[in-house]
Amino acid sequence: MKLSSPKYYLAGIFGSISNPTVYQSTQGEGLFKFISIIFRLVGTIAGIYMVFQLITAGMEYISASGDMKKTENAWNKIWQSLLGIIIIASAFVLASVMERITGIKILNPTIYGP
Repeated sequence: MKLSSPKYYLAGIFGSISNPTVYQSTQGEGLFKFISIIFRLVGTIAGIYMVFQLITAGMEYISASGDMKKTENAWNKIWQSLLGIIIIASAFVLASVMERITGIKILNPTIYGP
């Protein structure tokens, strides 16, 4: 009796393995989806950073102990953090409104090809 190769032996144990995800895509679609994912990732990271900045600015304000310069710096940091969050949120809202008006999916593009 001849031993079979390890490849066939393992295939007999585990069975055939097929790719569970089936992606239907057209040529060039991957680039646009990648850019969309990058934009969302950058927006999420920026939002998290702005919340972190807001928390640290609040801690600086609490620890200012009445020092006018420290209080002013903390308020400036709080204002800039709030402004950053507003700009990030408005970018996503603007993209959604443009998507609704034009029908072009900006945040989750669908590319049709030949």
